Amino acid sequence: MRSRGMGYVYQPTWRDQKTREPKTAATWWISYSIHGKRHRENAHSTKEGDATKLLKLRLGQAAIGMPVGPQIERTTLGEILNMVEVDYAANGRKSLARVKHAATHLKEFFDACAKARVITSDRISAYQAERLEQGAKPATVNYELAVLRRAFRLGSRAGKVAARPEIQMLHVENTRKGFFEPEQYRAVVKHLPEYLRPLAAIAYITGWRAMSELLSRQWRHVDLAKGWLRLDPGESKNGDGREFPFTPDMRSVLEAQRETVRTIEREQACVIPWVFVQPDGSRIKDFRGAWRKACRDAGVPGRLVHDFRRTAVRNLERAGVPRSAAMRMTGHKTEAVYRRYAITDSAMLQEAAVKLAAFHVADSSSPS
Repeated sequence: MRSRGMGYVYQPTWRDQKTREPKTAATWWISYSIHGKRHRENAHSTKEGDATKLLKLRLGQAAIGMPVGPQIERTTLGEILNMVEVDYAANGRKSLARVKHAATHLKEFFDACAKARVITSDRISAYQAERLEQGAKPATVNYELAVLRRAFRLGSRAGKVAARPEIQMLHVENTRKGFFEPEQYRAVVKHLPEYLRPLAAIAYITGWRAMSELLSRQWRHVDLAKGWLRLDPGESKNGDGREFPFTPDMRSVLEAQRETVRTIEREQACVIPWVFVQPDGSRIKDFRGAWRKACRDAGVPGRLVHDFRRTAVRNLERAGVPRSAAMRMTGHKTEAVYRRYAITDSAMLQEAAVKLAAFHVADSSSPS
C-alpha cells in the first residue's frame, strides 16, 4: 500500500535463485522519507495494520523533531553508556572513574548488548530493588541512575534513541550529621601514623578534600612568607581556584612539615615536590586503612575523613565568619550546598540561647 507523502507499507518480494519462483516476505515493512533520507524498517508483524500503525508513529515522531530510523531500534545500552564516558573524558571530569564503576553495575543488570528501547521504567524499578538488596545505599543507586539518565540524554541528542524512560530517584536523607568535636579529633590524630598527622590537621582546619585537594598539594602551592595555601583553577571539584589564609595552627603545621620534607631531601639527595609524604619521601596516595584503624582505636569507628569538611564549615559558622568568605575558603560554590554542611548542633543552640538571654536582660534594663 502506497500513500504519497506519508510513505508506505509493503511486503518485500524477490525471486528464488534456484527455482526462480517469486517469494514474498512473511512480515510487513515500512518505508518513509525524513529530510530527504529514505528509511526502511521491518515492522516485525505479519499484519498490515500493525505496519501502518508503526508508519504513522514514525511520521508523528519525525513531525515533533524526535529521532527516527531503524538505527534507533539497534542502539544498545553499552553504546549510550560509552557516550557518557567519552563526554566525561572530553570535558576532563574528575569523576570519570566513578562513572565507569556505575556503568559496570548497569551493564551487569540490563546487559550491555540490550537494546536501549527495552529499558523501561518498570525494569529500572527492578534495578533499584536489586541494588538495594545487594546492600548498595540509596545515594549510590541514585548516582548510577543519574549516569543512565545522562546516557539517554546524550543518546537522544545524537539521534540514537527515540524516547527516554522516566527515572524516579530514591528518597535520600541528605542531612549531614557527621562532625568532629575537638576531643574526638585529637583522639583520632593520636592514633594516626605520625606522617599522616599533618594532613589530618590541615584537613580539620580548612575543610578541603583530603584525597583530591590536599594530597595533590606541592610546595609551590604553599606561600610560607605571605601565609596562603592555594588550589589552582581546574584543581578543585568545581573548577575554581581557591586560597586559604594561614591560621597560627596551620602555619605551625606547615612550617614543621617543610622541615620534615627538607630532612628527607637531604638524606636521599633528591627534591620532593609534595607537601604530604610518606617516611621515605614518596607521595601519599591512599590512607584509608590507617584512617579506619585510628578511628576504631579512638573509639569513633566508622567516621569519615569527609567529616572534617563538615566540621570546618561548622567551626566557621561558630566563629562568626561571614558566609561569603567562608564559602570561598572551603570551596562551596552555592549557598544551598554550603547550608547542608552548616550543621546546627546542640552547642550552637546553647550559644544562641545565651546570646538571646543577654539580649533580653539588656532590653529589660533599658529605659522605657
